[in-house]
Amino acid sequence: MRGREKLERKIKVLIVDDSAIVRKVLSELLGQVSDIEVVGTAPDPYVARDKILELHPDVVTLDVEMPRMDGITFLRKLMQYHPLPVVIISSLTPKGSRLGVEALEAGAVDVVPKPGSSLSVKDLGEILCDKIRAAFFCNPQKRRMISRVSNAEYKPEAGLRYTTDKIIAIGASTGGTEALCLILQQMPPDCPGITVVQHMPALFTKAFAERLDQICPMKVKEAEDREWVQPGKVLIAPGDYHMAVHRSGARYLVRLGQGPRVYYQRPSVEVLFQSVARVAGPNAVGVILTGMGADGSKGLKAMRDAGARTIAQDERTSVVFGMPGQAIKLGAAERVLPLERVSSEIICLVSEVCAGSAAAG
Repeated sequence: MRGREKLERKIKVLIVDDSAIVRKVLSELLGQVSDIEVVGTAPDPYVARDKILELHPDVVTLDVEMPRMDGITFLRKLMQYHPLPVVIISSLTPKGSRLGVEALEAGAVDVVPKPGSSLSVKDLGEILCDKIRAAFFCNPQKRRMISRVSNAEYKPEAGLRYTTDKIIAIGASTGGTEALCLILQQMPPDCPGITVVQHMPALFTKAFAERLDQICPMKVKEAEDREWVQPGKVLIAPGDYHMAVHRSGARYLVRLGQGPRVYYQRPSVEVLFQSVARVAGPNAVGVILTGMGADGSKGLKAMRDAGARTIAQDERTSVVFGMPGQAIKLGAAERVLPLERVSSEIICLVSEVCAGSAAAG
């Protein structure tokens, strides 16, 4: 099996960055782990092109702001002619964050902050290694297929009724940016409030939310502490902050906090799902999407046990089948669906929840 063969050898990585210091730092960080091997470095995309053909790396780390050819242009060419898993290394600035999100749209698997940010070198090394391992198990052809589907033109579903006091919680990691784009583009503007945890560094979540807001019928924004969950609004958990849902009377609001990482993540899908299970129970719909690891799997089970309706993305359309796969094993998923059917199923389940609440009232 291909997956078994991958585990029996080191992950070969090519580092592409115009800064010699960054290349040295990244090489040293990755050189400290046993399952990753830096097979080469390149100062620009032209050198990188030749080294890719020569060294056959499994994963490429790529800077986006470089001379001669910018990283995004190179990424698009790479995805067209020689698709490989690419992890973007971008600066923690508004410009760097926007470029990072643009790179994800162009085909990158994930994005991490550049050395020199507020993260310690140790934390950065752990995050980068995790992203490289996740990228290693990605299928670039599947990633391109999902990206094409996400970029198609969609019309939102018809409006909903009885949207008060209902909530939708969605969790995703590797490959989730495209999956979320597809789902949220199809949600109606009067949909119950949606809370989202997408594993992403600080600042990148703000740029990601701004991008989604431009293309989705619902209002999409990075969540603020004590912000109300309202119909027609999507709240994205800020990078480096857990997001939990609380109830105040008949309304829901989100609270942000920097507690310990859960499943090595902050924000954590588990934190969101467990909170929704506690405060919303049968008034909620939970969705777990593509991603490495098990974050959110127990939380989705808690939601289902509390009476919520639950969905997991299927293996065929998941860029990485870790998170949904673990949830399915636990019996957390009421429905297991391909990505292209998730949004319509959310709408169907929300309508059932709303109808049930109306009948009970």
